[in-house]
Amino acid sequence: MTATRVAAIDCGTNSIRLLIADLDPETGEIVDLDRRMLIVRLGQGVDRTGRLAPEALERTFAACREYAAVIAEHGVGPERTRFVATSASRDAENNAEFTKGVREILGVEPEVVSGDEEAQLSFTGATKELTGTSVAAPYLVFDLGGGSTEFVLGGQTVHAARSVDIGCVRLTERHFADSEVPTPGQVAAARADIETALDLAAEAVPLTEAASLVGLAGTVTTVAAIALRLTAYDSAAIHHSRLSLAQVREVTERLLGATHAERAAIPVMHPGRVDVIGAGALVLLSIMERTGAQELVVSEHDILDGIAWSIAG
Repeated sequence: MTATRVAAIDCGTNSIRLLIADLDPETGEIVDLDRRMLIVRLGQGVDRTGRLAPEALERTFAACREYAAVIAEHGVGPERTRFVATSASRDAENNAEFTKGVREILGVEPEVVSGDEEAQLSFTGATKELTGTSVAAPYLVFDLGGGSTEFVLGGQTVHAARSVDIGCVRLTERHFADSEVPTPGQVAAARADIETALDLAAEAVPLTEAASLVGLAGTVTTVAAIALRLTAYDSAAIHHSRLSLAQVREVTERLLGATHAERAAIPVMHPGRVDVIGAGALVLLSIMERTGAQELVVSEHDILDGIAWSIAG
């Protein structure tokens, strides 16, 4: 069977990402042709206003125009392109404006997926290549985004899933917006929010029954890069690396105690994550503590890969 070429776009609260890949559904092989990310902060202020800000929409549309050119260069048509939008656009009153703009630029309808479908896509992307490896099933996969975090428990199939409204952008805007270095009281308030959300997740997803904890998305991979003491971001070194609870706690404390300039000076830090990485790391640490996991498997393959596989069928 010849490979199928697809274009997958994941538009989240903080970033918009593109994957163009050749996939072989029979072998499970995925060959990246282009994988890129832009920080657009689509979810700017959504938690407070309930609306997508005009400047956030324009940043996102500019990214879509760039991606449209790349998709055309690789010869992928609309029938093999899927645009999935997640937390910020789900929450916004004016998401019709967002939908119209994306449709005009890319020629495809953006799908504002439910939290449950988002969880399913993340699980597929993260676990498709784990079968037969030393990473034991069942897996508890969590996708820590800007506005929400998805939890999925499963093995060959999904057993349970739940999306909850905790993410690095949402928590930063809610608790850390007024402080360059959050106070102990602000950290405690954020922790309380996280614990409430984890209680909600635990109603649907057993958080302590997995053999392996698998973490996805930019907060997780950035914390991994810091813990691994990388001098430059290296996807190959990060993918399927393993972090101990002690490493995650150490990095989280460092980030929460650092100034903006100190976080920005970390070699692996993307400029678009500097202001939100502390809150994201706090979510990550809280998840590890709640699940009782002593180790985390980090995956560079996530919802973007799951979207790609959903197109290939």
